[in-house]
Amino acid sequence: MRRIVLVLLLFLGLNIEIRCDASEYPIVTTALGRIKGSTVKSRLGKTIYSFRGIRYAKPPVGNLRFMPPQPVDKWEGVYDATKDGSLCLQPRMFGNSSEDCLILNIYTTKLPTSENACKRPVIVHIHAGGYFIGGSISTQMGPNYFLDQDIVLVTFNYRLASMGFLSTGDEHAPGNNGLRDQVELLKWVKHNIEPFCGDPNSVTLLGYSVGGWSALLHMVSSLSQGLFHKAVSMSGSPIGIWPIKTNLLEAAKKQARLVGCPDDTSEKIVKCLKKVPAEQLAESLLGFLERKVVTVNLFIFIQKEMDRLQSIGVVEFGTNPMMIWGPVIEGDFGKQKFLTEHPIRLITEGNFMKVPYIAGQTKDEVGFKAFEIVDNATLTQELNDNFENVAPIIFTYERNSRQSRNVTKAIKRFYFHDRPVDKSQVNNLAEAFTDTLVTFQVNRGAKLVARYGDKPVYYYCFNFQGRYSYFYLPGTNNTIPWGVVHGDDLSYLFYDSINFPLFKKNSPKPEVDMIDKLTTIFANFARTGNPIPHVNEKLDEVKWERFTLESQKYLDIGNKLTIKEKLYEKRIEFWENLYPLRLYTGHK
Repeated sequence: MRRIVLVLLLFLGLNIEIRCDASEYPIVTTALGRIKGSTVKSRLGKTIYSFRGIRYAKPPVGNLRFMPPQPVDKWEGVYDATKDGSLCLQPRMFGNSSEDCLILNIYTTKLPTSENACKRPVIVHIHAGGYFIGGSISTQMGPNYFLDQDIVLVTFNYRLASMGFLSTGDEHAPGNNGLRDQVELLKWVKHNIEPFCGDPNSVTLLGYSVGGWSALLHMVSSLSQGLFHKAVSMSGSPIGIWPIKTNLLEAAKKQARLVGCPDDTSEKIVKCLKKVPAEQLAESLLGFLERKVVTVNLFIFIQKEMDRLQSIGVVEFGTNPMMIWGPVIEGDFGKQKFLTEHPIRLITEGNFMKVPYIAGQTKDEVGFKAFEIVDNATLTQELNDNFENVAPIIFTYERNSRQSRNVTKAIKRFYFHDRPVDKSQVNNLAEAFTDTLVTFQVNRGAKLVARYGDKPVYYYCFNFQGRYSYFYLPGTNNTIPWGVVHGDDLSYLFYDSINFPLFKKNSPKPEVDMIDKLTTIFANFARTGNPIPHVNEKLDEVKWERFTLESQKYLDIGNKLTIKEKLYEKRIEFWENLYPLRLYTGHK
């Protein structure tokens, strides 16, 4: 017998009926309409009520292409949320995508009943992918691990690459629409999460890679104020050496050339790009190919494409640069800005949302990119012959300035001891990639929030070497992981059925224990603002102390949890000296 419970709740000042069907196809009623979901089992056998592919904004098609998101309308009948929606536009090699992609997924193990209106902490995950690829598809962001904790999980898509971050520096394309999509998503959660047992007053942003960038950007954006209550930046922060500009006009011009549009004025660029078929735009994005999680097979694909991509001026050295699209500091064009100044300036002036914050990284991050160079004689020679021009491309800092020339010389001396780069220096090259693209900015973000905020900051390094990884030592046929790389920790929070087996209750203990630890830590944080509120055996009797500028303590997440101090101290100090805060704030 299907069991349907009718509950009347006072919701946003309205009497809203919530209809829950706890059978195979649960149904809830929100302020926007009724939604039908499905069920799936957690790792430990709990029933997860799964609602996938729910629109949170109008499809950004036609005249809405390159425009800020618009709130979704109410619907009649029952919304079918039993299957994944499309990814946002990206090349076919990464999955099926569409412009009609502004969707969210909600996972919960409890629904309201007449006896219990339940409110659980909500974790909103912001996906990785370099603002270029990725999404919330359940085969890669499965809830099977996280939902053994008493939380409500929200995953979602936002517009990517030129569709979400086209910026010409004027009224034709101010930029940051992908980030505005995220704001619209948070508004949807605030107004509609209660029927799924979520607490709209306990929302935690958990972002990975550029999702970690986004989490911190929401802390400094006036558009996001009051929409979340805690934040986590995993393996990403926007305040390192990556220059945040007022426009991405050169990228916009490249995008125009890729699809045969004129590139002489911003007005012509945007007008023409609005008329290009979505499928053509999606495939053209191969011209900006980058991937945070890189495999040997992808390297081979890129190498085959290299001549074509270089001929149109979008790939400059191997698979670099890693970052093309991203946030910009907006000008005054008659719209409320997402980002008004550089995040460093906003934080140092106290203009940010002060919430409990976690920041951290994996031990080796993007060090795998070193193999792309040292295993390719042509790239190795080009790097050594033209280090001054290549280094800013691969390590992603400004070019053709006195500062950039000083940075290039310092890198060559500090990491490579003024010697040529070859296979003997692969570990040094790996450290340079990791520090420039992840370590320095994550560390600086933690320090700034700790210094200028009044809420606790927690810092970690994920050092657990499992049997599986997103990158394996070349030549080992994907059997021997190299290091602990970008994304490896995420595989213990979300079930990625494409790349990893499901770690079940009786799976080998190391992976199972890590799933228990990580999901517990982040669920604790979502619930209390403290990742380990009580010392306990499951979490190795460790007390995770707050990160401060004086002690700089962090949690080393290895086979056992331990507290250490001053992660990669000398390497971080090197970058702090090259990029002192006064470069951004104007103060000594």
